[in-house]
Amino acid sequence: MEAGLHDLADVAVERALELGADYADARVRSDWGRGVSLRNGVPDPPTSFSSTGVGVRVLVGRSMAFGSTNRLDSASVRALVDSLVRMASASSRMGGVEGLSREEASVATWRSPERRRPEDVDVRDLLEEARSMDAAASSAGPEMVGRWISLRISCEEKYLRTSDGSRISSRVSRAFAFALLTARDGGRTVQRIVELGGSGGWELAEELDFQGRMKREASDVIEVLRRAEAEDLSGIDTVIVGPEISGIMAHESVGHPFEADRILGREAAQAGESYLGRDAVGSRVGSPEAFVSDDPTIPGSYGYYEYDEEGVPARRKRLMVAGVVNELLHDRETARAFGARSNGSARSSSYSREPIPRMSNTFVEPGDRTLEELMEEAGRALLMESYMEWNIDDRRENQRYVGLKAHLIESGRPVKLVFNPVLEVTSSRLWSGVVARGKVVEFSPGTCGKGEPMQGVPVWFGGPHMLIRGVSLRRR
Repeated sequence: MEAGLHDLADVAVERALELGADYADARVRSDWGRGVSLRNGVPDPPTSFSSTGVGVRVLVGRSMAFGSTNRLDSASVRALVDSLVRMASASSRMGGVEGLSREEASVATWRSPERRRPEDVDVRDLLEEARSMDAAASSAGPEMVGRWISLRISCEEKYLRTSDGSRISSRVSRAFAFALLTARDGGRTVQRIVELGGSGGWELAEELDFQGRMKREASDVIEVLRRAEAEDLSGIDTVIVGPEISGIMAHESVGHPFEADRILGREAAQAGESYLGRDAVGSRVGSPEAFVSDDPTIPGSYGYYEYDEEGVPARRKRLMVAGVVNELLHDRETARAFGARSNGSARSSSYSREPIPRMSNTFVEPGDRTLEELMEEAGRALLMESYMEWNIDDRRENQRYVGLKAHLIESGRPVKLVFNPVLEVTSSRLWSGVVARGKVVEFSPGTCGKGEPMQGVPVWFGGPHMLIRGVSLRRR
C-alpha cells in the first residue's frame, strides 16, 4: 500500500475529533487478487479484482455511524467524516450504543509470511496448477462426469488509526482452491465440495499439496459411488465424526451462537439468533469432554490475523471448556454491553463494511485417543469422515449432516461403506453427547458469511475425530 494513503486515515480521525466526536477510527484498505477456473478441463476467462478505500466510524454520545469512500483525497475523506458526525449527532438522543470497552492502544506492523508474493504469480502458473488438479480428479474413474475447479490468490493490506492511539499496518496474502466434483453411475449421483487454502504466498499450492489432495478426494467420491450400500441405521445412536465434520460443528453450533452481537439480537433479521442468553457465560451446554476454541493467531491459517479491526491484539478464545460456556466473541461495542473486555474478534470483509464480531479459526480441541481407540470404545457405530451437505436452523440448535465417506463400525473396525447416512442432532444433544476426542486436529478453509450487507471472511474449521453418543442416525 502506498504510504501516502495512511495519511487519509489520520485525516479522518483528526477531523472527527475536531467536530466533537467522542471516538473515531479509520481503516484504509486495499484488496487485490486474481483467479482461474476450469469446467471439465475447459478454462473460463481469468478473473482479477482490486479495491481501495477508506472506512470510517464515529461515535457521538450513544450513536455510532459508519461510512466509506473510494475517493482517495483529503477533501473527500473530510466530507465523509462531516456527514457521519452530523448523522451520529442527529440520532444520538435515540441511544443504542452503550459505548466501547477501554483497551490499551497498539502500535504495530505485521504481515503473514510469504515466499512467493501473489503479485509475482502469473495467471499461467494458476492455470497449470488447476489443470494438474483437474487431471488428478478425472483420473479417479470414468464416472467423474463433472469437475469445476477454481484457484485464487489474493492480498489484503490495511492501515488502522483510532482516536485512542492505535496505529496498525498489516499485509496478509492467501491462496485458495475450490472444487465441485460430480460422479454418476446410472441413477446414483455423488457430489463433493473440496476447499483448500491458507495464508501465505503461492508456495501454499505445494505445501498443502493441492494436486495430491484432489486425487484423494476424487478417489473417495468414486469409492462411495461404486461400493457404498444403503444401511438401516435406526438402531444406532453412536457416531464418530471426522475432523471435517467436528470442525463444521464447532463453527456452526458453537462459533456462531457465541457471537455476542447475535446474542444481543442484532443478527436476528439477517442470519438468525442464538440458543444462548446474555447470562450464558458459566452455564453448562456440553459434556466434560466438550472443548471448542477460536484462534486467529495460528500461523498459516486461512483466518489468520494479529490485530483485529479495532486495534485489539488477537488471541486464542476458549469458547467452551469442559462443556461450560467460557467466553463469547466480542468486539469493543459488545464487550462494553456485557461488561467485559474485547477479545479481538472485530472483523470486516472490505473497507466498505463495518467491523462486527466474527470467528477466525474455530476448532474442537484435541483429546487423548487414537482413531483405533475411539472405534474400539464406540461399539456398533457409524464413522462419518466427511459430508456432502449440512444445514442448521436460525438459532443454531437443530442441525443435519449427510455423510459422504462413512463406515459402519462393528467390534472396533470398519465393516461396510454406507451410502448417504444422515445424522440429525440438536446442539445441546451434540455437545452433551461428546464422549472422547482424538489426538490429531485437522483444518479445512471456508468463507464465513454474516451481516447485512453480507460479509464473507476467510476462516478455518477444525477438530479431531470425536465420539458422540445419543444421536439420531438414519438412511437418506
